[in-house]
Amino acid sequence: MRLTKTLLAATVATTFAASTAFAGGFADEIVEAPVVVVEPTAPRGSLPGWVIPAVLVAGLVALAVSGDDSDDEED
Repeated sequence: MRLTKTLLAATVATTFAASTAFAGGFADEIVEAPVVVVEPTAPRGSLPGWVIPAVLVAGLVALAVSGDDSDDEED
């Protein structure tokens, strides 16, 4: 009787230990695709950064040159 209880206890313990190995079942593993992070490119402006300041400088130079500020007075 003592041998039977020992074998029964060992069988139950082995069964419980083996059942935890199959706890997830036999279903197929779900594999998710890796996440790919795409960094957006910097938006390009309609004009390069030097065009607007160059036009402003050209306008100021043209304004300075074309002024009617003359030292000669014609009477």
